[in-house]
Amino acid sequence: MKKPLFLGYILSLIIYNLSFVPHPYHVGSVEFNYNSKSKTFEVTGRFFMDDLESALNKKYGQSVHFLDKKYQTEINKELQLYVTEYIRLKADNQLLNLKYIGYEEDHESVQIYLESAPLATPKKVETAVSLLYNLFDDQMNIIHIIVNGERKSKKLNYPDRYLYQQF
Repeated sequence: MKKPLFLGYILSLIIYNLSFVPHPYHVGSVEFNYNSKSKTFEVTGRFFMDDLESALNKKYGQSVHFLDKKYQTEINKELQLYVTEYIRLKADNQLLNLKYIGYEEDHESVQIYLESAPLATPKKVETAVSLLYNLFDDQMNIIHIIVNGERKSKKLNYPDRYLYQQF
């Protein structure tokens, strides 16, 4: 799966620079990139590590910690459940199953990876993203949908979670 494009790297830089002080902003990004070779959506979410950790701990009532390998199995289980509940993707009015691939830690951020089953190139894409809404009522998620190289982006502020795009 390809890494997020330029805006993902900008968000990483922002997260990295803000990681040295408590961050007053609750922001994340989710990119839905249609890969025309595999005919799948490759989904990458990027969030502040401490925010995501707190959201998982609150949701599942136990304490897990990124950067500590002994929690890796539990974090994978919790992230799989969490993203299944808080990320939805439809293409041409068909709900797509998203398979959890895994996560990576990068400085003070976490990237979460998902992938859809193969599908024909979509003309209409609908997303529902409410990651971290269970923790922050000022959460902002920046959503990117890319089909055939055409990028459409929108900022969703809590409680907004839906994005519809035509390609």
